[in-house]
Amino acid sequence: MATNDYHFITHWRVKSTLAEINDILGNANDLPRWWPSVYLDIKQLATGNEQGIGRVISLFTKGWLPYTLQWQFRVTENRYPYGFTIEAWGDFVGRGIWTFEQQDDDVIITYDWKIVAEKAILRTFSFIMKPFFAANHEWAMRMGLISLERELRYRHAQTEAERAAIPPPPAPTFAGLIPKLQAPTVILGANKA
Repeated sequence: MATNDYHFITHWRVKSTLAEINDILGNANDLPRWWPSVYLDIKQLATGNEQGIGRVISLFTKGWLPYTLQWQFRVTENRYPYGFTIEAWGDFVGRGIWTFEQQDDDVIITYDWKIVAEKAILRTFSFIMKPFFAANHEWAMRMGLISLERELRYRHAQTEAERAAIPPPPAPTFAGLIPKLQAPTVILGANKA
């Protein structure tokens, strides 16, 4: 395995249904609203077919560390409501597999993310910084679970008072640096396709 190869498997368990989880995680355009700590901006570049296969999304993302990522993904498989598979390119090259399994009132969510990090800082310094970059991913996924749980609470709230009592999802770290980092990231990511 090259030093800039990464393979992460994340497991979440939430009270929900397969359809609801697939609808939330499968709606990339809504990620910045409910998972803003990671998804800063999303643009849909292609809609794909009626099952969403071939849909292409461009993403501007970050984790806890003060760098941003520009990447795209294409939906290559739709197993609604059991999950979907994406192919990624840009600052990440690889594939992600979301799998959903109903167990009583809970949904077991598994994300299998196997990538090569192509962003210059990740590619160059993975040999020494890999544990920090891996911890950055783990932080992003912890924020995802917190954000998803709050999104589900919001959707299931019975009254406006209940909704108002739900804290907002975690915000991005180093938020003041994001506008400064966005332009250089675009330039660095522009030669990756």
